Amino acid sequence: MNAQQLYEQIQRKKSFLCVGLDTDAGKLPAHLQREPYPMLTFNKAIVDATAPYAVAYKPNLAFYEAHGADGWAQLEQTVRYIRQCYPEMLIIADAKRGDIGNTSRLYAEAFFGKMDVDAVTLSPYMGRDTVQPFLEYDGRWAVLLALTSNPSASDFELMSGENGEMLYERVLKTSMRWGNPNNTMYVVGATKAEMLSNIRRIVPEHFLLVPGVGEQGGSLNEVAKFGMNSRCGLLVNSSRAIIFADSSENFAATAGKKARDMQQQMAGYLL
Repeated sequence: MNAQQLYEQIQRKKSFLCVGLDTDAGKLPAHLQREPYPMLTFNKAIVDATAPYAVAYKPNLAFYEAHGADGWAQLEQTVRYIRQCYPEMLIIADAKRGDIGNTSRLYAEAFFGKMDVDAVTLSPYMGRDTVQPFLEYDGRWAVLLALTSNPSASDFELMSGENGEMLYERVLKTSMRWGNPNNTMYVVGATKAEMLSNIRRIVPEHFLLVPGVGEQGGSLNEVAKFGMNSRCGLLVNSSRAIIFADSSENFAATAGKKARDMQQQMAGYLL
């Protein structure tokens, strides 16, 4: 899926919502705990309920890897289910990988060649050779950490060099030469929305993956105001505020309503 295809889906659904499948087994509704594959059952129900309102899904691998081979199998089956039932969806593996040489090449093969996701989140801080293998797959995306929403992001990302340029700015300016707007996105936390204008100045055409709207306190209005470009250029992720809005047997219906509410807000910015 290239940028034009993603934009067309955004226009068709009037949405730039990415639903984060941060499937914490300890938070699943009680009635699912008896299921042989509770995370998979939960994910299928969430996907079915939110698919009319979303354009992307982003499973966070930590929630699956914590359960070993069983968790990984449920992740793979979740990806397979989305592929089979909702092939128009962009699937982002939130893996935050970052390594060099053959290791990076094997990570790319694992995610793109075997698991068949569309995109992978990556740390670019070891340089170009950590990202290059992912850019060699046509129709796939490297999603690079740029300015994250965690409290200690300022430890490094906001450090200034001798010319006053912040580290995240240097990362953007350098890495945008590795790929192009059809295969490279950037992660920018919604809690840093006031800095989106500067980020857009540096990378005007690239898609931005923006987590932190909802439970983390990010504002959709501010993200749209400062981060949207002429072709939208945004994927706004919401995880807990949608998937864990209800712990009863009606969890999926509630998730669908939450996703619809966000989609309706987003439609207003896409007029």
